[in-house]
Amino acid sequence: MPIILPPINRRDFIKSSLALGGSVVASSSLGVGRDRSAEFELNRVALLADTHISDNPDRSYPGTKWPGSPVKEEEHEWVNMADSLAQSAREIIELNPRPANLVINGDCAFSRGTKGEYQEFLRLVKPIREAGITVHITIGNHDNRENLWGLLPFLKKEQVGIQADIIELPHANLVLLDSGRKGILGDKQTDWLTEQLDRRSDKPALIFGHFNPLPTSGVRPCRGMPEGSALLKLLAQRKHAKAYIHGHTHDWQHSKEDSVQIIGQPPVSYYFGKGHAHGWVDMKLSEKSADLELCCIDSKHTQHGDRIQIVLKS
Repeated sequence: MPIILPPINRRDFIKSSLALGGSVVASSSLGVGRDRSAEFELNRVALLADTHISDNPDRSYPGTKWPGSPVKEEEHEWVNMADSLAQSAREIIELNPRPANLVINGDCAFSRGTKGEYQEFLRLVKPIREAGITVHITIGNHDNRENLWGLLPFLKKEQVGIQADIIELPHANLVLLDSGRKGILGDKQTDWLTEQLDRRSDKPALIFGHFNPLPTSGVRPCRGMPEGSALLKLLAQRKHAKAYIHGHTHDWQHSKEDSVQIIGQPPVSYYFGKGHAHGWVDMKLSEKSADLELCCIDSKHTQHGDRIQIVLKS
């Protein structure tokens, strides 16, 4: 089972915060309470990745600063991760209709997934849940599933383990994979994926995992998953598997391998290339396509509003 954060009301949040020994922080700057008149759309999904939340909401990080970066020391670009997620939350809550589901595709935490990082992360996604939206989380290389599980007392014992499952929507199935900290699915999960895809061949499938399946050649090249080629071959053999959508590279990218589209999500938080986009993706599903629109943190960015279409049925 994946990590699912169901919608909550404010009373439930206060109870859970106090039970965990935490404090309740006023959230008027983060979003609005649940609007019972809001309409929810199953065929609209908000896609986020690489939120990288620190235990300090005031912390900023220069994503352009890494070994071999071409950016000069005095020209690095700093991003406040908490502010970026809070802005994304506000924008998603204001959508009409609102998406019924939201997927965070790995790396919720900034460092190694500490309890403090996840407490801050849960505070920041709380307005989304209060707004009636269900949050689904995949595991990334910066995450520590045990620490996150420990803050979610509503999780049942059978939900603890490999975080993989399927979100069944009217026009497509979203398959969430657990690529762990090293981008490895393993035989058990690969067998599960094969079985699930074969059982649901009557509907298009979009596959989600944190790691990129193949090496990328962006501003900061990133090696692919050890089983990436085999995974894409498995998907290509099933024509209803239309796309693999990943985070990790911190870059809005689009390519195609055989019949499978590969889409790299932008980071909500910091980016690796100077001036690169960060933000979230608004995905709308219809019988014929999945239409993805990039929503940049900086609405004046040249890529704001970029679109990618995944054909579901020709």
